[in-house]
Amino acid sequence: MSEVRLAAEPRTEFGKGAARRTRRAGKIPAVLYGHGSDPLHVALPALEFARVMREQGSNAVLSIDLDGQPQLALTKTVTVHPIRRHIEHVDLLIIRRGEKVVVDVYLVVTGNAAPDTLVTQELVSLQVEADAMSIPDEIEVSVEGAAIGTRVLASEVPLPAGVELRTDPEYLVVNIVAAPTTADLETETTSEEPAPTGTGTADDQA
Repeated sequence: MSEVRLAAEPRTEFGKGAARRTRRAGKIPAVLYGHGSDPLHVALPALEFARVMREQGSNAVLSIDLDGQPQLALTKTVTVHPIRRHIEHVDLLIIRRGEKVVVDVYLVVTGNAAPDTLVTQELVSLQVEADAMSIPDEIEVSVEGAAIGTRVLASEVPLPAGVELRTDPEYLVVNIVAAPTTADLETETTSEEPAPTGTGTADDQA
């Protein structure tokens, strides 16, 4: 995953009022911390940061340019407004070249299972440890030709070289079951139909 350069500005005002002013200026309040350093309060360009999250995800390696001093970081936490959906605050974790980090990487199921099967994905991501500069964009799980009863555990997912699993190896990732038949669907629909209600008059029910 390539580095993404973002220019940041130092923040000297804090609190809800200061955060609102920062957001009105088209920036996102953020804190940069880690490796024993004092937390740095910065403001990130809102549109650029949102585009990085949308296109590359939270595991994108950010090169935060603060007063001409670049600092590598990963996005640790993103706080989003529950209604307006804009990013309200970001926590950034300082990283170093050559060090390993623990991150969640999305799983992508590929291939076609055997006929008359249903593929259920039980986990959407795996927690792995990888070089900070070589975090995989995604991890593929192939179900090509998989028969009914096939179960893929976390320990069975092939990982890129240098990437180590941190998710419980016994967790179920993909399960292949028999696809429901037309009869099964009709039975389920019938069982969900409401019971008939009485239509008689009050005198009939007295």
